[in-house]
Amino acid sequence: MEIQSFEQLVFYFFGAVMLLAATMVVTIRNPVKSALFLVLAFFSASGLWVLLEAEFLAISLVLVYVGAVMVLFLFVVMMLDINIAELRSGFGDYLPIGALVAVLLIVELVIILSGGEFSLQSMPDPAPKAADFSNTRELGLLLYTAYVYPLEIAALLLLVAIVAAIALTMRKRKTTKFQDPGKQIQVQARDRLKIVKMPAERNS
Repeated sequence: MEIQSFEQLVFYFFGAVMLLAATMVVTIRNPVKSALFLVLAFFSASGLWVLLEAEFLAISLVLVYVGAVMVLFLFVVMMLDINIAELRSGFGDYLPIGALVAVLLIVELVIILSGGEFSLQSMPDPAPKAADFSNTRELGLLLYTAYVYPLEIAALLLLVAIVAAIALTMRKRKTTKFQDPGKQIQVQARDRLKIVKMPAERNS
């Protein structure tokens, strides 16, 4: 009973930290601080995954989102000097609509979790796993057997999104100047430099 109470305490702690960090992400105006709070939210979510004995998902969340996506976002924000604070200056205008959507989501979650097969009272306690149990292996077997077609469709959609993003960012604009390395190599000195002979001037 003590272990179960300790797990519940850790769960509520990580949940509260994640909710607080997520709230700061959408309310704070400094983009760098917002990104750092998002990193904190990711770490809290990975802690919840560890409590659920899903270590592979927890490590993937930290490595992919914290180690790659957020670092890339921070580099883009700090190097390009994007003033997101001005873009988010009208945040208060959308606050009533956002609050209404949040209330509706909370009501839906309460309705779903209070009854039916998703009820917390009807869920049995998970059986303890063996010491050599690998959730990575179980996840791989599930993805490549029962959900192999949805996985392939998701991979195809991601590939199309990547190609579309590259095509949109690499389009040529009339106002943009490009350099041709081939033409630069073929340039001769006489094409760039012209020597003009002028008679010397004599002082009178």
